[in-house]
Amino acid sequence: MKNLSFINKIIYIVNSIVAMLLLLSMVFPYLPPKTFSFLSVINLGVSFLIIINALFVVYWLVKLKKQLLTSLVVLLFAYLTFGSLYKFSPSKKIESDQNFKVMNYNVRLFNLYKWIPEDQVEVKIVDFIKAEAPDILSIQEYHPHENINLSSFKYKFEKLSGKKIKYGQAIFSNFPIINSGSVEFPKTANNAIFADVVKGKDTIRVYNIHLESLRIDTKIESLKKENSERLLQRIGSAFKKQQNQTELFLEHKNKCKYKMIICGDFNNTAFSYVYRKIKGDLNDSFKEAGNGFGRTHEFQFIPMRIDFILTDEAFAINGYKSYSEHFSDHYPISTTLSLENE
Repeated sequence: MKNLSFINKIIYIVNSIVAMLLLLSMVFPYLPPKTFSFLSVINLGVSFLIIINALFVVYWLVKLKKQLLTSLVVLLFAYLTFGSLYKFSPSKKIESDQNFKVMNYNVRLFNLYKWIPEDQVEVKIVDFIKAEAPDILSIQEYHPHENINLSSFKYKFEKLSGKKIKYGQAIFSNFPIINSGSVEFPKTANNAIFADVVKGKDTIRVYNIHLESLRIDTKIESLKKENSERLLQRIGSAFKKQQNQTELFLEHKNKCKYKMIICGDFNNTAFSYVYRKIKGDLNDSFKEAGNGFGRTHEFQFIPMRIDFILTDEAFAINGYKSYSEHFSDHYPISTTLSLENE
């Protein structure tokens, strides 16, 4: 420090704070938000913290200063804890006659309130889904719009609420649905639904989870106008609800004996407590077969992955795709699966 200029000393202090925050973020996925909701907010910014620490490493490397070790060591720990933020390997793509495609998509009520200033966004969403032709489709914020025609799917289960505007979750399938239901979350419109589908000789449980929303306007201009204390309190409260909802879901999931696929909008990142609990020993299809940042939510400057497709070991993950179609505040994702025993 004493060999640094005044400006570099200030930069290194900021560097140390950012490195410490990233270090702390590695602990929070193991701490329940009910107890540490305020601190858990840090995990929303893990992607940002990784990028900033990487920039500090580059800065000190150019300066030929040993201060680069601060962020470099923390980034190494982050890699060992979280894995790579960016997947450089090409997407896996294995062709098989047994392959079937699963898609997850938060459609934001099919643009009912014109968040995207375009005509017939709902028709564009349906056309996109038909073109991609998933065998199983999991939708959050579903709304039975008059222009929505997903009759190409033979089976569906939907769970809707609301008085004037009906909305909720839906599962569409080309495989027969023999059982379905809902895991009710108290005092919210969010929930988890499930459908047991039959593929060949196998019964597969498909879950569609929508955890509590953080209610953040992700535009930077809007965030600047937010009262920071109220924003943090709101996010902390949402994290506590997410933990309660996750516990209810896991209680239901643990009673299921079928092969399992879990889709959903977790409204939280892969660095969070709820993701770690829900994932358990399941496979994350993006980590197994995707590439890039895997962004699933529209957030300026930060690649946010909050939508997931998880599978148990009965499935081979033969492909994964993150789409860039901008018809919602979420981007659709899909994975190609096959059953290992087929």
